Formats: sequence, C-alpha cells, structure tokens
Amino acid sequence: MQQPSAAQHTAVPFWRDVRVLTFLSQVVFVLILAMTAAFLYSNLSSAMRQRGLVANLDFLNRESGFEIGEGLIPYRPSDTYGHAFAVGLLNTLLVSAIGIVLATILGVITGVARLSTNWLLNRIAAVYIEIIRNTPLLVQLVFIYFGVFVKLPPVRETLNLGDAFFANQRGVFMPRPEPTASFSTWLGFVAVGLIAAIVVERTLTIRARQAIASILSALAVFALIGALGWLLVGAAPITFDLPVPGRFNFTGGLALSPEFSALLTGLVIYTAAFIAEVVRGGIQAVKKGQIEAARAVGLGEAQILRLVIFPQAMRVIVPPLTSQYLNLAKNSSLAIAMGFPDLFSVSSTIANQTGQPVPVIVLVMVTYLAMSLFTSLLMNIYNRSVQILER
Repeated sequence: MQQPSAAQHTAVPFWRDVRVLTFLSQVVFVLILAMTAAFLYSNLSSAMRQRGLVANLDFLNRESGFEIGEGLIPYRPSDTYGHAFAVGLLNTLLVSAIGIVLATILGVITGVARLSTNWLLNRIAAVYIEIIRNTPLLVQLVFIYFGVFVKLPPVRETLNLGDAFFANQRGVFMPRPEPTASFSTWLGFVAVGLIAAIVVERTLTIRARQAIASILSALAVFALIGALGWLLVGAAPITFDLPVPGRFNFTGGLALSPEFSALLTGLVIYTAAFIAEVVRGGIQAVKKGQIEAARAVGLGEAQILRLVIFPQAMRVIVPPLTSQYLNLAKNSSLAIAMGFPDLFSVSSTIANQTGQPVPVIVLVMVTYLAMSLFTSLLMNIYNRSVQILER
C-alpha cells in the first residue's frame, strides 16, 4: 500500500495560503475603492445635472472679462479663461522656482550655522528656526505683507540701496538684464561650457567618486568657458537697464510688486527654516570618525565640510529636501491672502464667474499634481546618483 508523501502531508489548502489570501484581500480592496469612487461620481453627476451644470472644460475657450494684476505673458480681459489660467500657472511656477533656489541657499547656510561652535551664530540660527517653524505660514505672510511691504515709505522717500535697488510702497525695483546683439554668440559659448561641465562631472564622478567635488569642478569649468566667451564676443552680451526714479514712480529696470515680493519673502523664510533642520540632521548623521579622520590627514574645516561631510550627508538630506520643495510649491497657493494672481487665485475667479467649480478644482489639483511629480522625478534622479556614489 502506497504511503502519502511528505509534500502531501505539508500542503496548505488555498483558502489558508497566505499568498492567496494577500492577493484576494488586495482585489477586494481595489473593488471596494472602485465602487466607492463610482458611487461618489454618480452622486456628483446627478447633483450637477439637477443644477444645470456640465462637467467639461469648454468654458476655457470663453472670454474671461477680468483683470489680472501681473503676469509673465501679456494678458487682456478679452482673452480666454484658458489664457488666464496659463497666466496664473506661470506666476506660480515663477515664485516656486525662485523660492526653491533662495530657500535652499538660506537653509543650507542656516543649517551649517546651527552647528557652528560660535555661540552667537548658533543661537541666532536656533531662534530663527524655532520661531519660524512654530508659527503658521499664513500668519507670517500676512505680517510680511501688511507689516513690512505695505508700510514701506512712499515714492518720494524711496529706500535707496546703491542707486541700483529701490524699495517703496509700489514695490521693489532692481536692474533688469537685457540681451544685446552679441548675446546669441555668447549663448554658443554657454552651450559648449554646459557640455564640457557635464563631461567633467561624469568623468570625475566615475574616477574620484566624490559628488560634491565633481559638481564644483563642473561649475568652475562652466563659469570659465562662459567668462571666456564674454570676453571674446566683444561687446557685452548682456546689459542692465537701471531703474530711474520719476516724479510718481520708477521707469526702467525690473519692478517686483509688493504682493510678489511679500509672497516670495515669506515662502523663502518659512521653507528655509525647515531645510536648515534637514541639513543639520544630515550633517549630524555623518559618523564622527569620518570627521576625525579628515582632520587627521590635515584637512581644514571648510574642506571637511565640502569634501567629507556633505557628500555623505546628501543621501540623508535629499529625500526630506524633496518634500520641502513640494511644500513650497503648494504653499504658494496662500498668495490669495495678499492678492497675488497665482494659479489658485486666478482659478478661484474662473470658478466664480463660470459657475464650474468642480472642473476648475479638478484642473487645479491635476496641475499641482503634475508640478509635484515633475519635481519629485528630478529629485529622485539626483537621489539615485547620490545613493550609488555612497555605496
């Protein structure tokens, strides 16, 4: 008589198999999620039909009929709602891009200062971080706008900084760069410098396996070729149009409205405080033995920070730094509190005038989602390169 095998004795019925149960639970969860979404969509569609609303984006082709205070592209009230939406989107992208750069610079400086052995510098950085991190951003924005920029002196008493930068109740005025006839030729040198910088960065990364040193070397090559091109093209490829004080306002130069200036200042100050803590945590994550070994071979403090600490700290810094960049872009929606025409502010006006709040809200959500995913993609690409270098 044949005896049952050991495999037959140990076989687990499919209804008790963990893998089968895990798969079935996931299928059930997806079905419940899909049914819930379908139920909510059905209710929404029914409610919109009862009120005579249609969920489409045809309204984007209609004339807007409202003013927008400022924008990167020309806009008139006779333009379409789609054009107005684009103006708001570009304003958001502008303040987000500039804010990310400035907040990163300020955050890194503050994070390093937070670890400084200089007591005064350390305390100033600590007080700044604690105050900014523990007060709401909206309160800070309102204070900066109404308590600082609105309270600037009138045009006749404009604050003058070196006869190039001016500030008054009408905004901040600074030199505006303008391309000349030799600008296109100089761009050729810039393109060559960019290619050379990429080659240098890749080569040094593979050979030296030092991310920060490779980046600094690439930047030096790029700057050297750009400066050489500036000298060889003859006339300066870029001139600066300086703001000139007038009787009632300034002419020429680059004018930044009080709303834009207050929003950018608030976002930079707020986000930099969080970036400073991210940088501090990344630096402290580097083992003390690494720093002691660097000092033992004769490296100075600046060299240790640049060549030893930051290359190792970047793998800890980049993931939370990405979150801060995303937060800055999303926090720009608070511009509505001071009247700056960003994406959310312009979209709110469009929703009120067209009576299509749901499509507009969905469009805004998709736009912010696309911005966040693109930023995350860029940061994840850099994060992977840092992680590979740190192995």
